[in-house]
Amino acid sequence: MTHPPAFDASIPVLTEVFPDQPGAPSDDGAPAALEARAIDGWSEPEWALLERQLAERILQQLQGRVDFVLEQRLRDSMEEALRHAMAGLTDEIRRGLQQTIEKIVVRAVAQELTHLQSLKK
Repeated sequence: MTHPPAFDASIPVLTEVFPDQPGAPSDDGAPAALEARAIDGWSEPEWALLERQLAERILQQLQGRVDFVLEQRLRDSMEEALRHAMAGLTDEIRRGLQQTIEKIVVRAVAQELTHLQSLKK
């Protein structure tokens, strides 16, 4: 079994995944020793158990990362959508308010002119 040229700290080694394994070495050579012991002596059910446990652990780690990325993207999308909606709503309210004020001013001017004209008579 070959190893990658560089150690990737984000990938757990077997001793991190199964720290409570009896006889698991605790020094820095632990992953290599555990791997050698597994290759030499594990039965098919032990390999199946290892595969299942690794898959579950990796899925849990990935799910946490996926949840974080999904939440961040959703937050960013919601922020942009809300910003756009607020801009549109602000413009709509501003236009409505402007029209209302224009109508009030036109009516007030008309009433004042009517009042002034009635004083002339």
